[in-house]
Amino acid sequence: MELRYAPDALRVSVRDNGPGPGPGGGPAGHGLLGMRERAAAAGGDLRTGPGPGGGFLVEAVLPLEEEP
Repeated sequence: MELRYAPDALRVSVRDNGPGPGPGGGPAGHGLLGMRERAAAAGGDLRTGPGPGGGFLVEAVLPLEEEP
């Protein structure tokens, strides 16, 4: 897991090096869809997919609000 702070955003990257789910995937749920919706609700973005060299990668960019 990697956290990077910028003046305007927080960037979160989570990756693994596993083979991922087998045929048929995992149990039905709202995992990635729910994460994408929550990132969008905060004005951010979520990207998911195969990582470089295998595994799976989840990256979120969430804007930081300026304090009043």
